[in-house]
Amino acid sequence: MSEQATAILAGGCFWCTEAVFRDVIGVTEVESGYIGGTVENPTYKQVCSGTTGHAEAIRVTFNPETISLDQILDIFLATHDPTQLNRQGNDIGTQYRSAMFPADEAQQAAMEAAIERAQPDWPKPIVTTIEPMAPWYPAEDYHQEYWEGEGQRNPYCLAVIPPKLMKLRKSFAGKVKA
Repeated sequence: MSEQATAILAGGCFWCTEAVFRDVIGVTEVESGYIGGTVENPTYKQVCSGTTGHAEAIRVTFNPETISLDQILDIFLATHDPTQLNRQGNDIGTQYRSAMFPADEAQQAAMEAAIERAQPDWPKPIVTTIEPMAPWYPAEDYHQEYWEGEGQRNPYCLAVIPPKLMKLRKSFAGKVKA
């Protein structure tokens, strides 16, 4: 098996970003979790309170021989609204911020370049932050693969996720699993 790479991305509700990346060719795992806050091992309830400093995020594991980090970042910046500060739609608070957490200087440079590439596609300035790597805390088990199960019965997910998946299929057709 070839070497895997990871990227940690926060684009609002982790159920929504996880659903997008589970459909991307070359992505071998997507884990929902929390990063960037001050509380060790936070719970979903704590993070939702907005008091921990954590963002809802995903850790994307991918095969760089199949999909590049640049392509992962382009998909990320196209499938959520990176111009909304501390929110995504009706999800409001720093836990829903748009952020990227580089593992090293090469990822930092790639993330900066991705923001520059994406800016012409958005009418307002991109506010996605590039934050220092921090401890990663996996979300509770019931959040993992949420769209494939409970999400199919969740009105919020039914309203938000299908348009993201349609944009993925339209804009990145060559990178979508069959």
